[in-house]
Amino acid sequence: MKYWYKESFGEDYLLVYQHRSKEQAEQEVKQFIQWLALKPNDRILDLCCGSGRHTISLAELGYHVVGIDLSETLLKKAVVDSQGLPVTFIHGDMRQLPFVDHSFQVVLNLFTSFGYFEGNDSNLRVLKEMSRVLEPDGRFCIDFLNADYVREHLVPESKRIIGNTLIHEVREIKGDTVIKMIRVVDPANERVYYERVKMYTKSEMVKMLEQVGLQVEQILGNYAGQPFSQNSKRMILLGKAKK
Repeated sequence: MKYWYKESFGEDYLLVYQHRSKEQAEQEVKQFIQWLALKPNDRILDLCCGSGRHTISLAELGYHVVGIDLSETLLKKAVVDSQGLPVTFIHGDMRQLPFVDHSFQVVLNLFTSFGYFEGNDSNLRVLKEMSRVLEPDGRFCIDFLNADYVREHLVPESKRIIGNTLIHEVREIKGDTVIKMIRVVDPANERVYYERVKMYTKSEMVKMLEQVGLQVEQILGNYAGQPFSQNSKRMILLGKAKK
């Protein structure tokens, strides 16, 4: 499970999360545009872009956007879905971004694409890279889980059927980490994957971001733009890179 992120983002991931639609991404992008005051010439990095739902939605609106992800499978889908659009997808690790300093005016990190590593140092390295590639006064958005909400509302087990495939999910919290086992069963065989996310509180996230030169200016609790509270489903951190 230590390197779960190298195994879990394949074809079955696209099936498990197929309910995350392009239409939903388009609505969320409208919020980013407003929250971050995006400008037509902004260079935008979608960090851990997955299959590119948000990347493509931004590109369709004319923004200059680059998506980067570790999963070659998800990137292949992103490339296919973005045919004809001026968008770039790159294979890479979020702890060591293949860009020179100050390459972007905006960095997005969405859909709980943070906290993937067991050690704080590795997770902090991700934030350092975000800070490094942002211009001074560049803006960022991190859409993360709310640890308090997860602890209070965790669903231990669920099952659903998609076509002829059973998706069985088992969730648990160990210390400061939420772990999900995903069992996918179809007529051919059975596959098991894990997702493991280290949960950080609001104060911990703000402290780490400040440590790497990123200043939090606003924290929202959902995509409706409501202020963050202990009962919020999400923790959406918005801010700027310090000059």
